Amino acid sequence: MHVTVLGAGTMGHGIAQVSAMAGHEVTLRDIESGIVEEGIDAIRSNLDGGVERGKVTEAEKAATLGRITGETDLATAVGGADLVAEAVPEDLDIKTDVLTDAEDVADGDAVLATNTSSLSVTELASSLERPGNLIGLHFFNPVHIMSLVEVVVGERTDESTRAFGIEFVEGIDKTPVVVRDVPGFASSRLGVALGVEAVRMVEEGVASPRDIDNAMELGYNHPMGPLELTDVVGLDVRLDILEYLRTELGERFKPPQLLKRKVRAGKLGRKSGEGFYVWEDGEAVAMSGAWDR
Repeated sequence: MHVTVLGAGTMGHGIAQVSAMAGHEVTLRDIESGIVEEGIDAIRSNLDGGVERGKVTEAEKAATLGRITGETDLATAVGGADLVAEAVPEDLDIKTDVLTDAEDVADGDAVLATNTSSLSVTELASSLERPGNLIGLHFFNPVHIMSLVEVVVGERTDESTRAFGIEFVEGIDKTPVVVRDVPGFASSRLGVALGVEAVRMVEEGVASPRDIDNAMELGYNHPMGPLELTDVVGLDVRLDILEYLRTELGERFKPPQLLKRKVRAGKLGRKSGEGFYVWEDGEAVAMSGAWDR
């Protein structure tokens, strides 16, 4: 199978990596060659880490990298692909534009996938000539480690597209969870609900971010607490999802002022170096602000 991934950022290069590791030929496309190169370098770094931990052999690393081609031209990247998966920013207009442009140059039977974490697959499909070919494939970060993929079925998604999506996810050694196209799907809706309540608890002075996270990690066996996870996902991403869910589902998803203030200040989490924690080399080393004591 030939898989084309549109967007070479964190999610895009992760999807490209797991697809190539499963034996698929992969084209990783972005608008600038430097961004594509950064994405491939990130894949190489992930594979190096796997080799160091004994999870990946040198031969598997070389074979995976050998299956990945970088590209900036959309028509070249998409032509001949069996699956075209977009992993561009979580913005309805951007995703709509990317998907419609991709459909124009893709083969007629190519399956299109969106990696949206909360936007309506049905609405994205409404701008396409072949809406039945679109499905949601919601991967989780880091893609090469997380085993879950939500397969989101839109109102006009064909049964053959649904089956293709499930088969693809299983073929890259992930576990598919099939959900209807409702706001926030299953994972984002539940995850954001927990995360926003944790932010409110910090805002109200109930406990420190670390103590709140420890409570969920040690008391409920969560692998990562809701505030550290918010930092990893990105405070700006969480804010966008909350605003969308508030519009669709009501005031229980109203974003806390603390979250808004941090985003306005550029404290976006791990990617900016500070959110609810201070981050160095990808690790949370201290709590941010008044809780850092």
